[in-house]
Amino acid sequence: MFGDLSKNWQTGERKNPAERVAELLEEVKLAEQAGLDYFGMGEHHREDYLVSAPEVFLAAAAAVTQRIKLGSAVTVLSSADPVRVYEAFSMLDLISKGRVELMVGRGSFVESFPLFGYDLKDYDILFVEHLDLLLQLNKGGKIHWEGTKRAPLKGLEVYPKPVSGALPIWIAAGGTPNSVIRAARLGLPLTLAIIGGMPRQFQPLVQLYREQWQVQGHAAADFQFCVNAHLFVGEDSSIRDAHFPIYAQQMNRIGMDRGWPPFRRETYEATAAPGGAYLFGSPAEVVDKILYYHELFQFTRFVGQVDVGGPDHKMMMKCIELLGSKVIPEVKKALGA
Repeated sequence: MFGDLSKNWQTGERKNPAERVAELLEEVKLAEQAGLDYFGMGEHHREDYLVSAPEVFLAAAAAVTQRIKLGSAVTVLSSADPVRVYEAFSMLDLISKGRVELMVGRGSFVESFPLFGYDLKDYDILFVEHLDLLLQLNKGGKIHWEGTKRAPLKGLEVYPKPVSGALPIWIAAGGTPNSVIRAARLGLPLTLAIIGGMPRQFQPLVQLYREQWQVQGHAAADFQFCVNAHLFVGEDSSIRDAHFPIYAQQMNRIGMDRGWPPFRRETYEATAAPGGAYLFGSPAEVVDKILYYHELFQFTRFVGQVDVGGPDHKMMMKCIELLGSKVIPEVKKALGA
Protein backbone atom coordinates (compact mmCIF):
# COMPACT_ATOMS: atom_id res chain seq x y z
CA MET A 1 0.00 0.00 0.00
CA PHE A 2 0.92 3.65 -0.40
CA GLY A 3 -1.54 4.91 2.21
CA ASP A 4 -3.57 6.44 -0.61
CA LEU A 5 -5.55 9.45 0.64
CA SER A 6 -7.30 10.43 -2.57
CA LYS A 7 -10.53 12.40 -2.53
CA ASN A 8 -13.68 10.32 -2.75
CA TRP A 9 -14.64 10.24 -6.43
CA GLN A 10 -18.32 10.85 -5.59
CA THR A 11 -18.17 13.37 -2.72
CA GLY A 12 -14.87 15.12 -3.47
CA GLU A 13 -13.92 14.81 0.20
CA ARG A 14 -10.65 13.46 1.58
CA LYS A 15 -10.73 11.06 4.54
CA ASN A 16 -9.42 12.29 7.88
CA PRO A 17 -5.76 11.20 8.07
CA ALA A 18 -6.01 9.92 11.65
CA GLU A 19 -9.05 7.84 10.72
CA ARG A 20 -7.22 6.41 7.73
CA VAL A 21 -4.21 5.44 9.87
CA ALA A 22 -6.53 3.51 12.18
CA GLU A 23 -8.07 1.76 9.17
CA LEU A 24 -4.66 0.89 7.77
CA LEU A 25 -3.67 -0.77 11.01
CA GLU A 26 -6.87 -2.83 10.92
CA GLU A 27 -6.02 -3.83 7.35
CA VAL A 28 -2.51 -4.94 8.34
CA LYS A 29 -3.91 -7.01 11.19
CA LEU A 30 -6.40 -8.64 8.84
CA ALA A 31 -3.65 -9.30 6.30
CA GLU A 32 -1.78 -11.35 8.90
CA GLN A 33 -4.92 -13.14 10.06
CA ALA A 34 -5.84 -13.94 6.45
CA GLY A 35 -2.49 -15.62 5.86
CA LEU A 36 -0.68 -13.01 3.77
CA ASP A 37 3.09 -13.23 4.03
CA TYR A 38 4.22 -9.64 3.51
CA PHE A 39 3.00 -6.07 3.97
CA GLY A 40 4.81 -3.13 2.37
CA MET A 41 4.21 0.59 2.82
CA GLY A 42 5.48 3.25 0.45
CA GLU A 43 6.99 6.68 1.09
CA HIS A 44 5.48 9.83 -0.43
CA HIS A 45 5.42 13.53 0.36
CA ARG A 46 2.17 14.57 -1.30
CA GLU A 47 -1.34 15.51 -0.21
CA ASP A 48 -2.87 12.44 -1.85
CA TYR A 49 -0.65 9.92 0.00
CA LEU A 50 -0.69 9.56 3.76
CA VAL A 51 2.65 8.02 4.71
CA SER A 52 5.81 10.13 4.58
CA ALA A 53 7.77 7.88 6.98
CA PRO A 54 7.09 4.17 6.33
CA GLU A 55 9.23 3.10 9.27
CA VAL A 56 6.97 4.97 11.70
CA PHE A 57 3.83 3.34 10.35
CA LEU A 58 5.51 -0.07 10.21
CA ALA A 59 6.55 0.25 13.85
CA ALA A 60 2.87 0.67 14.74
CA ALA A 61 2.04 -2.30 12.50
CA ALA A 62 4.73 -4.40 14.20
CA ALA A 63 3.07 -3.75 17.55
CA VAL A 64 -0.27 -5.22 16.39
CA THR A 65 1.09 -8.22 14.44
CA GLN A 66 3.30 -11.19 15.21
CA ARG A 67 4.19 -13.06 12.01
CA ILE A 68 3.81 -11.04 8.81
CA LYS A 69 6.97 -9.58 7.22
CA LEU A 70 7.00 -5.78 7.12
CA GLY A 71 8.83 -3.59 4.62
CA SER A 72 9.07 -0.24 2.93
CA ALA A 73 7.77 -0.06 -0.62
CA VAL A 74 9.84 1.96 -1.22
CA THR A 75 12.18 4.08 0.86
CA VAL A 76 13.28 6.93 -1.42
CA LEU A 77 16.97 6.51 -0.72
CA SER A 78 18.18 9.29 -3.03
CA SER A 79 16.70 11.97 -0.75
CA ALA A 80 17.29 10.22 2.58
CA ASP A 81 20.30 10.06 4.87
CA PRO A 82 21.47 6.43 4.72
CA VAL A 83 22.67 6.55 8.34
CA ARG A 84 19.22 7.55 9.56
CA VAL A 85 17.58 4.97 7.29
CA TYR A 86 19.79 2.23 8.72
CA GLU A 87 19.18 3.36 12.30
CA ALA A 88 15.40 3.62 11.85
CA PHE A 89 15.00 0.22 10.20
CA SER A 90 17.31 -1.43 12.72
CA MET A 91 15.08 -0.07 15.47
CA LEU A 92 12.04 -1.31 13.58
CA ASP A 93 13.65 -4.72 13.22
CA LEU A 94 14.15 -4.90 16.99
CA ILE A 95 10.55 -3.87 17.62
CA SER A 96 9.24 -6.51 15.19
CA LYS A 97 11.65 -9.22 16.38
CA GLY A 98 13.36 -9.59 13.03
CA ARG A 99 10.44 -9.25 10.59
CA VAL A 100 11.67 -6.19 8.68
CA GLU A 101 12.86 -5.78 5.11
CA LEU A 102 14.09 -2.59 3.49
CA MET A 103 13.20 -1.87 -0.14
CA VAL A 104 15.06 1.08 -1.60
CA GLY A 105 14.55 2.96 -4.84
CA ARG A 106 14.76 6.34 -6.47
CA GLY A 107 11.00 6.91 -6.34
CA SER A 108 8.62 7.90 -9.12
CA PHE A 109 7.83 11.28 -7.53
CA VAL A 110 10.36 14.02 -6.81
CA GLU A 111 8.75 16.12 -4.06
CA SER A 112 11.23 14.84 -1.48
CA PHE A 113 14.23 16.42 -3.24
CA PRO A 114 13.44 20.12 -2.62
CA LEU A 115 11.81 19.21 0.68
CA PHE A 116 15.06 17.81 2.07
CA GLY A 117 17.42 20.14 0.25
CA TYR A 118 18.61 17.91 -2.60
CA ASP A 119 19.15 18.98 -6.20
CA LEU A 120 17.31 17.00 -8.87
CA LYS A 121 20.34 17.23 -11.15
CA ASP A 122 22.01 14.86 -8.68
CA TYR A 123 19.17 12.32 -9.02
CA ASP A 124 21.41 9.46 -10.17
CA ILE A 125 24.58 10.06 -8.18
CA LEU A 126 22.64 10.50 -4.94
CA PHE A 127 21.11 7.06 -5.27
CA VAL A 128 24.40 5.40 -6.17
CA GLU A 129 26.30 6.97 -3.27
CA HIS A 130 23.53 6.55 -0.70
CA LEU A 131 23.09 2.90 -1.65
CA ASP A 132 26.83 2.29 -1.36
CA LEU A 133 26.88 3.80 2.12
CA LEU A 134 23.78 1.91 3.23
CA LEU A 135 25.27 -1.41 2.13
CA GLN A 136 28.51 -0.67 3.97
CA LEU A 137 26.55 0.22 7.11
CA ASN A 138 24.66 -3.05 6.78
CA LYS A 139 27.91 -5.03 6.88
CA GLY A 140 28.54 -3.75 10.41
CA GLY A 141 31.72 -2.64 12.11
CA LYS A 142 33.47 0.70 11.84
CA ILE A 143 32.69 2.57 8.65
CA HIS A 144 35.25 4.31 6.49
CA TRP A 145 33.31 5.92 3.66
CA GLU A 146 33.58 9.00 1.50
CA GLY A 147 31.37 10.29 -1.31
CA THR A 148 30.64 13.60 -2.98
CA LYS A 149 27.18 14.48 -1.63
CA ARG A 150 27.45 14.05 2.15
CA ALA A 151 30.06 14.26 4.88
CA PRO A 152 32.44 11.27 5.07
CA LEU A 153 32.37 8.69 7.86
CA LYS A 154 35.81 8.03 9.33
CA GLY A 155 36.02 5.03 11.60
CA LEU A 156 32.51 5.43 13.03
CA GLU A 157 30.10 2.64 13.94
CA VAL A 158 26.33 2.98 13.82
CA TYR A 159 23.89 1.55 16.36
CA PRO A 160 21.60 -0.25 17.04
CA LYS A 161 22.10 -3.42 15.02
CA PRO A 162 19.19 -5.42 13.56
CA VAL A 163 18.22 -8.76 15.08
CA SER A 164 20.18 -10.95 12.66
CA GLY A 165 23.04 -8.50 12.30
CA ALA A 166 22.00 -7.31 8.82
CA LEU A 167 18.83 -6.03 7.19
CA PRO A 168 17.39 -7.72 4.09
CA ILE A 169 17.72 -5.00 1.44
CA TRP A 170 15.83 -5.11 -1.87
CA ILE A 171 16.29 -2.88 -4.92
CA ALA A 172 13.06 -1.56 -6.46
CA ALA A 173 13.13 -0.73 -10.18
CA GLY A 174 10.62 0.58 -12.66
CA GLY A 175 12.08 -0.96 -15.79
CA THR A 176 15.50 0.54 -16.55
CA PRO A 177 18.32 -1.85 -17.51
CA ASN A 178 20.85 0.06 -15.39
CA SER A 179 18.81 -0.56 -12.23
CA VAL A 180 18.49 -4.26 -13.04
CA ILE A 181 22.22 -4.61 -13.71
CA ARG A 182 23.06 -2.72 -10.53
CA ALA A 183 20.95 -5.08 -8.41
CA ALA A 184 22.58 -8.13 -10.01
CA ARG A 185 26.09 -6.74 -9.64
CA LEU A 186 25.53 -6.04 -5.94
CA GLY A 187 23.85 -9.41 -5.34
CA LEU A 188 20.64 -7.77 -4.13
CA PRO A 189 17.10 -9.08 -4.64
CA LEU A 190 15.08 -7.12 -7.19
CA THR A 191 11.48 -5.91 -7.20
CA LEU A 192 10.18 -4.88 -10.61
CA ALA A 193 7.06 -2.70 -10.80
CA ILE A 194 4.79 -3.71 -13.69
CA ILE A 195 1.89 -1.29 -13.44
CA GLY A 196 0.67 -1.03 -17.01
CA GLY A 197 0.89 -2.42 -20.50
CA MET A 198 1.80 -6.03 -21.23
CA PRO A 199 3.94 -7.93 -18.71
CA ARG A 200 5.54 -9.96 -21.48
CA GLN A 201 7.44 -6.81 -22.49
CA PHE A 202 9.44 -7.06 -19.26
CA GLN A 203 10.80 -10.54 -19.96
CA PRO A 204 14.10 -9.26 -21.45
CA LEU A 205 14.77 -7.23 -18.29
CA VAL A 206 14.15 -10.19 -16.01
CA GLN A 207 16.34 -12.39 -18.21
CA LEU A 208 19.05 -9.72 -18.03
CA TYR A 209 18.87 -9.80 -14.23
CA ARG A 210 19.18 -13.61 -14.18
CA GLU A 211 22.09 -13.58 -16.60
CA GLN A 212 23.95 -10.84 -14.75
CA TRP A 213 23.34 -12.62 -11.43
CA GLN A 214 25.15 -15.65 -12.84
CA VAL A 215 27.89 -13.56 -14.47
CA GLN A 216 28.65 -11.94 -11.11
CA GLY A 217 29.06 -15.39 -9.55
CA HIS A 218 26.24 -15.12 -7.00
CA ALA A 219 24.78 -18.35 -5.66
CA ALA A 220 21.66 -19.55 -7.47
CA ALA A 221 20.07 -20.35 -4.08
CA ASP A 222 20.27 -16.65 -3.12
CA PHE A 223 18.40 -15.43 -6.22
CA GLN A 224 15.20 -13.52 -5.38
CA PHE A 225 12.95 -11.68 -7.80
CA CYS A 226 9.63 -10.01 -7.02
CA VAL A 227 6.88 -8.72 -9.30
CA ASN A 228 4.85 -5.77 -8.03
CA ALA A 229 1.54 -5.10 -9.84
CA HIS A 230 -1.77 -3.36 -9.21
CA LEU A 231 -4.34 -5.76 -7.76
CA PHE A 232 -7.90 -5.63 -6.50
CA VAL A 233 -10.16 -8.63 -5.94
CA GLY A 234 -13.89 -8.92 -5.28
CA GLU A 235 -16.42 -11.71 -5.05
CA ASP A 236 -16.81 -11.72 -8.83
CA SER A 237 -15.76 -9.76 -11.91
CA SER A 238 -18.39 -7.10 -11.23
CA ILE A 239 -15.93 -5.61 -8.72
CA ARG A 240 -14.45 -3.78 -11.70
CA ASP A 241 -17.60 -1.63 -11.94
CA ALA A 242 -17.01 -0.34 -8.41
CA HIS A 243 -13.25 -0.22 -8.68
CA PHE A 244 -12.83 1.56 -12.02
CA PRO A 245 -13.91 5.10 -10.99
CA ILE A 246 -11.70 4.92 -7.89
CA TYR A 247 -8.69 3.76 -9.86
CA ALA A 248 -9.30 6.09 -12.80
CA GLN A 249 -9.48 9.15 -10.57
CA GLN A 250 -5.97 8.50 -9.26
CA MET A 251 -4.56 7.67 -12.70
CA ASN A 252 -5.99 10.93 -14.05
CA ARG A 253 -4.60 12.93 -11.13
CA ILE A 254 -1.10 11.58 -11.70
CA GLY A 255 -1.57 11.81 -15.45
CA MET A 256 -2.23 15.56 -15.26
CA ASP A 257 1.30 16.02 -13.89
CA ARG A 258 2.87 13.70 -16.44
CA GLY A 259 0.99 14.54 -19.61
CA TRP A 260 -0.92 11.27 -19.88
CA PRO A 261 -4.18 11.11 -21.84
CA PRO A 262 -7.43 10.66 -19.88
CA PHE A 263 -7.71 7.17 -18.40
CA ARG A 264 -10.52 5.29 -20.16
CA ARG A 265 -12.60 2.28 -19.18
CA GLU A 266 -11.44 0.55 -22.36
CA THR A 267 -7.82 0.82 -21.19
CA TYR A 268 -8.75 -0.47 -17.74
CA GLU A 269 -10.57 -3.52 -19.13
CA ALA A 270 -7.93 -4.30 -21.74
CA THR A 271 -5.15 -4.20 -19.15
CA ALA A 272 -7.20 -6.33 -16.74
CA ALA A 273 -7.85 -8.93 -19.47
CA PRO A 274 -5.63 -12.01 -19.89
CA GLY A 275 -2.14 -10.94 -20.89
CA GLY A 276 -2.43 -7.44 -19.36
CA ALA A 277 -0.71 -6.04 -16.28
CA TYR A 278 -3.70 -5.45 -13.97
CA LEU A 279 -5.07 -8.03 -11.55
CA PHE A 280 -8.62 -6.72 -11.13
CA GLY A 281 -11.56 -9.09 -10.82
CA SER A 282 -12.78 -12.29 -9.21
CA PRO A 283 -10.55 -14.60 -7.15
CA ALA A 284 -10.29 -17.00 -10.09
CA GLU A 285 -9.28 -14.19 -12.46
CA VAL A 286 -6.63 -12.93 -10.05
CA VAL A 287 -5.29 -16.46 -9.47
CA ASP A 288 -5.00 -16.98 -13.23
CA LYS A 289 -3.16 -13.69 -13.69
CA ILE A 290 -0.66 -14.39 -10.88
CA LEU A 291 0.05 -17.80 -12.41
CA TYR A 292 0.49 -16.12 -15.79
CA TYR A 293 3.05 -13.77 -14.25
CA HIS A 294 4.84 -16.76 -12.76
CA GLU A 295 4.87 -18.51 -16.12
CA LEU A 296 6.54 -15.42 -17.61
CA PHE A 297 9.07 -14.68 -14.88
CA GLN A 298 9.35 -17.57 -12.37
CA PHE A 299 9.27 -14.98 -9.58
CA THR A 300 10.08 -15.91 -6.00
CA ARG A 301 7.63 -13.33 -4.64
CA PHE A 302 4.55 -11.53 -5.90
CA VAL A 303 3.24 -8.32 -4.32
CA GLY A 304 -0.07 -6.73 -5.23
CA GLN A 305 -0.62 -3.02 -4.61
CA VAL A 306 -4.26 -2.82 -3.53
CA ASP A 307 -5.03 0.73 -2.38
CA VAL A 308 -4.57 2.73 -5.61
CA GLY A 309 -7.12 5.54 -5.60
CA GLY A 310 -8.14 4.90 -1.99
CA PRO A 311 -10.93 2.25 -2.06
CA ASP A 312 -13.04 2.55 1.06
CA HIS A 313 -12.18 0.53 4.16
CA LYS A 314 -14.96 -2.00 3.65
CA MET A 315 -13.79 -2.73 0.10
CA MET A 316 -10.19 -3.02 1.27
CA MET A 317 -11.06 -5.46 4.06
CA LYS A 318 -13.03 -7.64 1.65
CA CYS A 319 -10.17 -7.60 -0.85
CA ILE A 320 -7.67 -8.67 1.82
CA GLU A 321 -9.99 -11.40 3.13
CA LEU A 322 -10.45 -12.82 -0.39
CA LEU A 323 -6.71 -12.70 -1.05
CA GLY A 324 -6.14 -14.81 2.02
CA SER A 325 -9.04 -17.24 1.66
CA LYS A 326 -9.47 -17.64 -2.11
CA VAL A 327 -6.40 -16.40 -3.98
CA ILE A 328 -3.22 -17.26 -2.09
CA PRO A 329 -4.18 -20.89 -1.26
CA GLU A 330 -4.93 -21.60 -4.93
CA VAL A 331 -1.72 -19.95 -6.14
CA LYS A 332 0.41 -21.85 -3.63
CA LYS A 333 -1.35 -25.11 -4.48
CA ALA A 334 -0.74 -24.59 -8.19
CA LEU A 335 2.93 -23.75 -7.64
CA GLY A 336 3.52 -26.45 -5.05
CA ALA A 337 4.56 -23.85 -2.50
